[in-house]
Amino acid sequence: MFAAAHVNYAQTLSRFDPLPRIIAMDDFDRGFCGWTQLVGNYEDSLDAMLPGYAQHSSPMLSTLPHWDAGSHGGVDGDYALKIATRPRIGAQNVAIKRLTFRKAGPIRMEAYLTFKPEASALKLSETDVRSIGFLFDLQVGDQMAGSGHRVMPHMRFLNAADGKHIQKWQFKRQSVPIVPIGTENKTISHYHLSPDGWEDLAGGDQKLCYNEIPTKVNWHYIRFDFDLASMQCTGFRCNDREFDVSGFDSIRLPAMKNLWCMLNLAFFAEADADKRALLYLDSVCLSGDF
Repeated sequence: MFAAAHVNYAQTLSRFDPLPRIIAMDDFDRGFCGWTQLVGNYEDSLDAMLPGYAQHSSPMLSTLPHWDAGSHGGVDGDYALKIATRPRIGAQNVAIKRLTFRKAGPIRMEAYLTFKPEASALKLSETDVRSIGFLFDLQVGDQMAGSGHRVMPHMRFLNAADGKHIQKWQFKRQSVPIVPIGTENKTISHYHLSPDGWEDLAGGDQKLCYNEIPTKVNWHYIRFDFDLASMQCTGFRCNDREFDVSGFDSIRLPAMKNLWCMLNLAFFAEADADKRALLYLDSVCLSGDF
């Protein structure tokens, strides 16, 4: 059993180009691998949660079932992590993995993913997913207190808007208001995935593979490089395209008193029709050079 698991791990890792140290190698044939629902902050009552977070639900393990031929499965196994929105225009959902870092150095995130709307109509529905994307939520170590920042790189593929195909990559650096939660001055919140403030990545137009009927999917490769020392993006790739990130920037906030060395990674989906938007992650590799 150990030998089989070792071979499978090697096969999964071989499809990535990681930096020297593997921080996390998440193949969802092994389960949830630490990924969970992004729950909004609250105090005393769940009603204190901001509405953007209240809509979120837990990710699920899925074989990508479809009504006409069974199940797709993952890239080389049975399961993928499914992030599904509610069936409402503008609905969003987010899955997150929460870590901390042990050295501020270069990191690389790689993933194989695909997306589609729920196949509830016998037509292609290629504009029913508004966007899919990912973000990091990072903060410096406690020795930087007073001069450091909480830094949140965001990247999304804007697939469609108001029923029209857009197909381009965007980033976000505009912060949103911070809202105090409760009465003890311990908890705050801000919904950073609001639809405002997205900017086009330079040369970020890209047509992704979207197959001919609403139940078919094709897997895409993405890679995002970031330096925790400078808190700057150093590279982004999707499939055969390497993008210019010289104009990329992140949401930057003052460091918060209980989030030192935070290294959180999240993926999200957003609907552009009154049906569920589905983002599937086959595998995610997070690596570093330290």
